[in-house]
Amino acid sequence: RRMLETEGLFAPQRKSRLPFLPRVVGLVCGRGSAAEADVLENARRRWPAVRFRVLEVAVQGPSAVVQVVDALRTLDRDPEVDVVVLARGGGSVEDLLPFSDEALVRAVAASRTPVVSAIGHETDTPLIDLAADVRASTPTDAAKRVVPDVEEEHRGVARARSRLHSSFRHRLD
Repeated sequence: RRMLETEGLFAPQRKSRLPFLPRVVGLVCGRGSAAEADVLENARRRWPAVRFRVLEVAVQGPSAVVQVVDALRTLDRDPEVDVVVLARGGGSVEDLLPFSDEALVRAVAASRTPVVSAIGHETDTPLIDLAADVRASTPTDAAKRVVPDVEEEHRGVARARSRLHSSFRHRLD
């Protein structure tokens, strides 16, 4: 951790902002996982037209790091993908170790596409949380961070129209 921090991989100034409305959200998760279902369901509830490119990989065990890094790089090269979510539910410290692996932390830091880390629960803090552009406390929280809420946007447009209408009326009067 200290070595990666010294190299600047966790520095706030190297982090990117998330796009307001991504064309495609890349999702790296376990095969048929609850984390995948949480992200997809909650994001679609907020913005029904959201599109995903899902890559299912091993999220624990000896092949997890290589598979997650490969999936991240694949999504990072895709010109349609505007943000990548790395999602995994909770587990033991040992189960979450791949997400503190140096190779994966470096891949997250090197990604040109903004990365959201949604690994484990609120109390879990793998090292990719520090390198990612945004840390989400859970996969559900990640879904809420990557797309706006369509109802909230409709209310904002309605308020803006009302203010414009009032301003226009005032000028006419």
